[in-house]
Amino acid sequence: MLTRRKVDVFLRKFEKEFVTHNLIEVSRLAILHNLDLFARLSEKQIMPVLKGNAYGHGIEQVVTALKSRSFPYIAVDGYFEALRVRAMSQQPVLIMGAILPENFMRMKYDNFSFVVQDTVAIHAIGKTHKHIKVHLECNTGMNRYGAQPEEVASLAKLILSYKNLELEGVMSHLADSDGDDPVTIDRATEQFDNCVDVVRAAGAKPTLLHVGQSAGSLRAQSKYANAIRLGIGLYGINPFSPQYAQHKKLQRELRPALKLTSTITRIINLKKGDKVSYGYTFTAPKSMKIGVLPLGYYEGVNRPALSNRGVVKIGKHFTPIVGRVCMNHTMISLEGIMANVGDQVVVYSDNPKDENAIDAIAARFDLFNYNLLTALSPDVRRKLVD
Repeated sequence: MLTRRKVDVFLRKFEKEFVTHNLIEVSRLAILHNLDLFARLSEKQIMPVLKGNAYGHGIEQVVTALKSRSFPYIAVDGYFEALRVRAMSQQPVLIMGAILPENFMRMKYDNFSFVVQDTVAIHAIGKTHKHIKVHLECNTGMNRYGAQPEEVASLAKLILSYKNLELEGVMSHLADSDGDDPVTIDRATEQFDNCVDVVRAAGAKPTLLHVGQSAGSLRAQSKYANAIRLGIGLYGINPFSPQYAQHKKLQRELRPALKLTSTITRIINLKKGDKVSYGYTFTAPKSMKIGVLPLGYYEGVNRPALSNRGVVKIGKHFTPIVGRVCMNHTMISLEGIMANVGDQVVVYSDNPKDENAIDAIAARFDLFNYNLLTALSPDVRRKLVD
């Protein structure tokens, strides 16, 4: 584990000596703006969620952006994500994902806390004989993780039976926080509140109670919740569908934090009838120029949706992608655009009004905006900017 971290540090230092064609810029000011926005709207403590490589933005970059603030926890999915956070920050880390029980004896507990929902995990953590804080997850309709209502009391008592364990939190995850029916949110929130009542009746005194994520934080009306887990909203992506009244208001205030740029590495003159890329799905209607970008679906450019339909931005001009997106290459039209080899191209814009912004692409092609972000390859260099 230590060797792996040393290798990662060495590679990061090594790559800084080289200029890259492709770059993901992450805005510190946008992240802090979105953080403050949700803190104001929800009036609850914020736990930033950095799972999925900080939703594609880069754990190291986002942890650095958050260094001026303190939180009850930074939340991640797995142990190795927690180690990446710890290498950059001393903030407490909440590990929410499943861990094989035999691994608990092999792990470091450097201000790490864990979400639990079954006897196996509780016994495994308890037998470490280390003082560890846990958050009991209750199932309120997601039917993914979380203790069933009839299990909550016995699990709370089991946690309390281990003197080294501290039942610090109770949590759940809303399955329909951006759905059409507010009744489902009210029902799930009521189940969460009941779960808190049961845990307290078992003798525990949890201090951190969280049921809402980005969308749920503005819709769930819990008697007890005093914190939210802020995921996609932290990064300036709207968690609501366009049909909600909250969507337009939030869209005006959110600031997307990510911009993906590439570089024109070749310009090709096509004759009328020339074809481009796999399957010859694009035919030049006349003599024209195209540019080649050195990134493709491996780097995160969505091939099914954007081939022959997506656009990129050069200066103030939008221009279409032509032909199928390749693994490491994308071709673009340079028709009517003055461009040269070495010019920068914006593939995913951080301007929410641009047609190649993440939310705009997702809406146009019926894609999941979360997936567009998390599909960005970790190999594309990230840079934190203001």
